[in-house]
Amino acid sequence: MHAFRHGTTATPTAVVVPPSLALPVIESAFPRQLHPYWPRLQEKTRLWLLEKRLMPADKVREYADGLCYTDLMAGYYLGAPDEVLQAIADYSAWFFVWDDRHDRYVVHGRADDWRRLRHRLHSALDAPRHHLHHPDPLVAGFADSVLRLYGFLPGTWNQRFARHFHAVIEAYDREFRNRTEGYIPGVEEYLALRRHTFAHWIWTDLLEPSAGFELPDAVRENPAYRRAALLSQEFAAWYNDLCSLPKEIAGDEVHNLGISLITHEGLTLEESVDEVRRRVEECISEFLQVEKDALRFADGLDDGTVRGKELSAAVRACVGNMRNWFSSVYWFHHESGRYMVDTWDDRSTPPYVTNEAAGEK
Repeated sequence: MHAFRHGTTATPTAVVVPPSLALPVIESAFPRQLHPYWPRLQEKTRLWLLEKRLMPADKVREYADGLCYTDLMAGYYLGAPDEVLQAIADYSAWFFVWDDRHDRYVVHGRADDWRRLRHRLHSALDAPRHHLHHPDPLVAGFADSVLRLYGFLPGTWNQRFARHFHAVIEAYDREFRNRTEGYIPGVEEYLALRRHTFAHWIWTDLLEPSAGFELPDAVRENPAYRRAALLSQEFAAWYNDLCSLPKEIAGDEVHNLGISLITHEGLTLEESVDEVRRRVEECISEFLQVEKDALRFADGLDDGTVRGKELSAAVRACVGNMRNWFSSVYWFHHESGRYMVDTWDDRSTPPYVTNEAAGEK
């Protein structure tokens, strides 16, 4: 099974999905789309990575486009104003660089460096304007992207986003300790932690500036809306685990749903792969059901007033983009150089990461 990726050349290249990872329902029932701003988005995020010194110039030239970070966001937040999508894409690229830094700190046992970075990110989240010129490019880049995201919706949305990302930082700290101690969390513990390390509620929050509308608490907490949002994110996290399981077992990893199933449920590798895939497929089938409920809920919000019509349209846009997340995540895993481990010279060190980029000397 394959798709044609939207590359930087005139001739598209076929992307082949391994049978073990192929999901026919995604390829048939979740048509892939890209925001029309995508080519410019890719160019500007590449320049932003250079400007903020988040990746060395040679790594940006060689790897940035092939990592497909902008493709992932341009396939998700359809309908977003260009400047909103740009801010989200830059923030997403920063997130991947942060994840790489976190990984290098784990690999090299740099607990003090991680502790300092953790505290600096908490501070920058609360006062981004005061950290725009921080000497650590990762902190300064974070401050820049957060400050831009804070400019689209009221302060109540900013406070919610900050609250959710503080939890993400703390989840990364928990993962740091788990990995350095060799602790494999139980299945339910892992699933709860994963919702934060994958930043489920951050990507869901960002649906709102994409729609140009802060949703009231009562709307976001509606069971159908909240379930649809959670399922789209669970699919993404668990499909990532499914794609990553073989290399993470080879690398003595401790953070993967499959590894928790093997360790705590006594499953074999083959059984754990089947179980993760089953959960992934259940996310898809349940989403297709609850999506209908969420859209009916959206329609019911149109009470004939201007406000009701706008709210209804915003919820429909958010639910529509939850659907887009499925195809965007799916194809990202088969196009991004981030997951092409078999092509790396050293399977333990991504070629787009350098010691300097990881804050090392």
